[in-house]
Amino acid sequence: MTRRSIPRPATSIRSTATALVGGTAALMLFAAAPAGADTPVAEPDSFTSAFTAMATPDQVLNGEGVATPGQPGSMGTFTLRINSDLDIVCYDIALEGVTGDYMSPAKTATHIHQAAAGAAGPPRLAFPNPTPIGDGPRTSSGCMQGPFTTGLTPAGATADSGTGFTLDQIEADPAAFAADTHTVDFPAGAVRGQLTQIPVGSVATGGGGSAIAAPDSTSSSMVPVVGSLALGAMVVAGVTFAARRGVRS
Repeated sequence: MTRRSIPRPATSIRSTATALVGGTAALMLFAAAPAGADTPVAEPDSFTSAFTAMATPDQVLNGEGVATPGQPGSMGTFTLRINSDLDIVCYDIALEGVTGDYMSPAKTATHIHQAAAGAAGPPRLAFPNPTPIGDGPRTSSGCMQGPFTTGLTPAGATADSGTGFTLDQIEADPAAFAADTHTVDFPAGAVRGQLTQIPVGSVATGGGGSAIAAPDSTSSSMVPVVGSLALGAMVVAGVTFAARRGVRS
């Protein structure tokens, strides 16, 4: 995979959408471990890759890999920007249409699992749950740096499921990872979606697969829209997408 580094965008756009809350049957294969805090950090000057996941109820599986639909009418978008040289991930998560409290045996209920489409797998990253809890949209944004922990130790293992995980593993095979969040009413997951790579120079954060770029300083051309279906779905949900200006692709 060819890496491209870009300057840090001048503005960061946070989308809004309602959260998925959660505890998970998929995670019942794991025993709780002491929660360790990953290090919150400032946004780095450049990124080596970017990914998105459009999470929907129909993609949810239980711990045995059996289809277990999540909350009807809900959706989520996960946008990740990665600097794998520094092991930093910046995340913008937007959740819509999920009600109830978060619940999970992990330290949070919002995760990246190492799990291909149609398969279950352990969590590798645990993000702060989107807020506020209520009937309105929920969001979570920030950056964190490894080493990462999830607060779960797989059955029969001696280490946290985040131990040894590095972000270059996502870069090597993004389709092997899925984003989800878990609720009391939908413990297997309210929504789930597979990661897809998007252009690193044209990410509208929280865009759920819809990377829209404004013209750069030397050209009037536009970067193609990625994931137009995802964009349409989020517009219907009332989420506004905006482009980052002055970013080179």
